[in-house]
Formats: sequence, C-alpha cells, structure tokens
Amino acid sequence: MADLRVNLLSKTLNGPVIGASGTYGYGVEYADMVDLSKLGGVCSKGLTLNGKPGNEGERLWETPSGLINSIGLQNPGVQHFIDHELPEMQTMGTAIFANLGGGCVEDYEEGTRMLNKTPVDFIELNISCPNVKHGGIAYGVKAESAKEVVSRVKAVCEKPLIVKLSPNAENISEMAAACVEAGADALSLVNTFQAMAIDLERRQPVFKNVYAGLSGAAIRPIALRMVHQVCKTVDVPVIGLGGITTGRDALEFIMAGACAVQVGTANFADPKACTNITEEIAAWMDKNGVKTLDEIRGCV
Repeated sequence: MADLRVNLLSKTLNGPVIGASGTYGYGVEYADMVDLSKLGGVCSKGLTLNGKPGNEGERLWETPSGLINSIGLQNPGVQHFIDHELPEMQTMGTAIFANLGGGCVEDYEEGTRMLNKTPVDFIELNISCPNVKHGGIAYGVKAESAKEVVSRVKAVCEKPLIVKLSPNAENISEMAAACVEAGADALSLVNTFQAMAIDLERRQPVFKNVYAGLSGAAIRPIALRMVHQVCKTVDVPVIGLGGITTGRDALEFIMAGACAVQVGTANFADPKACTNITEEIAAWMDKNGVKTLDEIRGCV
C-alpha cells in the first residue's frame, strides 16, 4: 500500500491533500461526510484581526470550468476563531492551518502574535490582501511590498510560516524568492486570478467591486506552470493549488515539485472531493508501483 504521509517543516501530515482556505469552512462542517483524519490538513477561512462582514452584492458567479468569487474575507476575527472555531478543529485528527490576512502590516503582526499562543500547526499568510495604506494595491503584487510584510511577520512568528502567493504578482519567481529571503518557511500558490463578469441585461459588472477572483479547473494549467517555476526557484517546501479536481491533477503538481496540494473550488461541487482525490492518488501509486510521494516529487 502507498504511504501518503508528507513531511512538512518537521511535521508529519496524514496525506498530501489539504482543504484550501475559504472553501472548506473550518473542516468540522464536513465531519459527518468524510473522515477528516485522512486529509493532510484543513486551512481555515481567511482570518483578519477584526471580523469582517464581507462584500455586498453578488459574491459567487459560475463561469465555464471555474468560479468567480467576491467574498471579501468575511470572517469572525482572530479572537473569535481562537475561542470558538479552533477548539472544534482540534477534534479533526489532522493538521490545522490558520490563514491570516490584513489591511496593514500591524494587523498581520498582531494576528500572528495571537495565533502564536494557540495549537494551530501552521500560519498561512495571505498576501493577496489590499495594502490599505498604499492605495489598496495587494501586498502580493510587488516583491518589495511582500518582502516587508513577510519579514515583519516572521520577526514575531513562533509557528511555521507559509506565505500564500498571488498569481497576479508582477513576477512569480521574483516574488517567491523575495518571500523566502524575508523568512518564509514555505510557500503556497496560487491564489485566485483577477477576473470579471458582466450582466448583459443590466449592462453592468456582476460584482460591486467590478473585479473578483477566478478559481477552478480553468486556472489549473497556469497554476501548474507557476508552481513548477517557483519550485525551480526556491529551496523551501511549496504547496500547490489551483483547479485541482482529481488525483491525477494533484499528482501533476507533485511531479512539478509540490510537497503537498490544496483543494478548493472542487469542494463546492463535491463535498468529498478532498478524500476522493486522496484515494485516487493512492490508487495511482499502487498501480504504478510508487511507494512514497518522494519517489516522484519534482521529477519534471
């Protein structure tokens, strides 16, 4: 039988598939449908220092082979997560990733200090958030901006720090290198691509903010290319995500160099997507005589 365990920053994950932030709730919502202990981990909804109600108007819009979302990081805030959601997550039997966003560096720092004191296994830093002090341009677009927030957070962080990269970066390889230089212990990519939809009858943008984030199968080949580029650029673990819907998709990312994968949009179509993908990976490994993922990781 294939050994699906993954070593990530000195922690052993039960498998290579992680429920992606914003698509899997806090994991416990799926407990009656799947065995969460088979997963490598669950990443929380994107958290901010203070709770946010999210964006007004349309939030989800289906598009061929994808989904456009404008959720706006709706969340209860870090302290509420610590007091209410985290205790339940601890019963899942799998690793806990806390996804942390912020509108300014100080918010990231304070949120990190609060999470330091908790049993979360990893902090995943969402640098796709708009820097409200610099005109709303996301931290993840310019390498200099990303380097500042990562270095500041790393200075106060007591957990393994994973930085989640935006595909909207000016140069994904330079962005990855800058984040690692600033202290990132690992990277995850990609977040959503900037996209748009228009309501023909109203003759207006579907989303109140005009632009929103595209995810799903449509982005997978581009995400795979970016993961491959980043894995060739940095020497830290890379978690790949972007349109993964099958075990074969996940294996492509691992062959491109990813240590593990996250599955997001597929969960909306099938709540058992993460565990199904895990089983498909195991079946492929058994069929092809692959005992551990280390044998194929980065082979391309």
